[in-house]
Amino acid sequence: MTATYDAIVIGGGPSGATTAGLLAKAGHNVLVLEKEQFPRYHIGESLIPGLNAVVDELGVRETIDAAGFTRKAGISLLWGAERKLWSIAFGESGPYDYTWQVKRAEFDLLLLEHARKLGAMVIEHASVREVLTTDGRATGVTYTIGRGTEPIRAEARCIVDASGQSKILAREFGLVEMHDDLKNLAVWTYYQGGDRLPDELSGNILVENHPDGWLWVIPLSDGTQSVGFVGPNDRVAEDTRPSLELLESKIATSREAKKLLRNATQVAGCRTAKDWSYTCSRFFGPGYLMVGDAAAFIDPLFSTGVTLAMKGASSAAATVSAILQEPDREEEYGQAYDQGLREFLGNVLSFVRFFYDASKDVEAYWAKAKDLIDPIGWMTARDDFIIMVSGLNAELAVMQPHHDAAPEGVAEGRLASSRNKGVEWANVESVTR
Repeated sequence: MTATYDAIVIGGGPSGATTAGLLAKAGHNVLVLEKEQFPRYHIGESLIPGLNAVVDELGVRETIDAAGFTRKAGISLLWGAERKLWSIAFGESGPYDYTWQVKRAEFDLLLLEHARKLGAMVIEHASVREVLTTDGRATGVTYTIGRGTEPIRAEARCIVDASGQSKILAREFGLVEMHDDLKNLAVWTYYQGGDRLPDELSGNILVENHPDGWLWVIPLSDGTQSVGFVGPNDRVAEDTRPSLELLESKIATSREAKKLLRNATQVAGCRTAKDWSYTCSRFFGPGYLMVGDAAAFIDPLFSTGVTLAMKGASSAAATVSAILQEPDREEEYGQAYDQGLREFLGNVLSFVRFFYDASKDVEAYWAKAKDLIDPIGWMTARDDFIIMVSGLNAELAVMQPHHDAAPEGVAEGRLASSRNKGVEWANVESVTR
């Protein structure tokens, strides 16, 4: 017997849980197939405010706040030609004063449980074995549960690939395009105790440039700190020392990271992962969409991973909902989803590449952000930088301008409902004076 759904979502991480939750909230019959058992460990603990609007769309903000995660009010960087520590606060520009530093096992479980509460059917330990197609159109999947060997068949009008770096559909259809200049390797572990940045900076992530790459220090709510190093894959791979010894050497030759960790104790094993950036050549096709890491992975320098996953999921859910209501417009809606996501990713990728040159003045990074997202000068260059690293650049045009440079005739902007407008990441309605 074959079960039939409006949509099948492959993967229960932030992109899958968000897509499924929003579709279920809109009244659609959704199946989520997650290969692991939650909670499960995942890296990517530092969030940025670009996901806050999606948190509100899901109706899960109170639950996240109640979980007690560290509130992250900004970013502190040792980066640039002057080699000085500088910080930005999210509240300086944009609608949000804070986001969170999270343990992903807890955060991801919270999102998946919320999707269940909204009505999505979630099956864990479910491994997708085959993507079913009819005349080139994705129509369903087969999957097994746990150690079961008998495939179960499920069909749907739309398949959403949120399988993370497994990239099930992208691998199936040969869509993965690597960014060879961003092939990095990450090495990280956890420390207990140590120091935090002072006063209002205490919840910030520290991002410190190093001659061989860069380091992060993330303060978590239980008193531990996530600490890692990212460097070019070929250079790190040439270092034959054990991972922990390599990481400790980078910390020892840092300036700010070693200050925060001087009285800290390592409390976990050392982990490694390839941070190889890639983008799929397309994000939709007949009967399917890709979202989150299944669509693209961008270097983690600005902690964009979960925001890209959840913002993309919001757009994907709106797109699927529109297609389900008007199937004859599938190509139109799918193209709009693809274009919006591709433009957003393109800006992030361009900025990451520019920022990796740590020899520039800080003001040069601000100016680059302005060039990418605000060429008409609604805001100051510093504000544009904050919007960019907050992951809010898709919404820049809909924020209330608050500087003299705001163009005449724009009195108000607002983000139109994706449920009404369908699929755009940011659909602006300007109201003239």
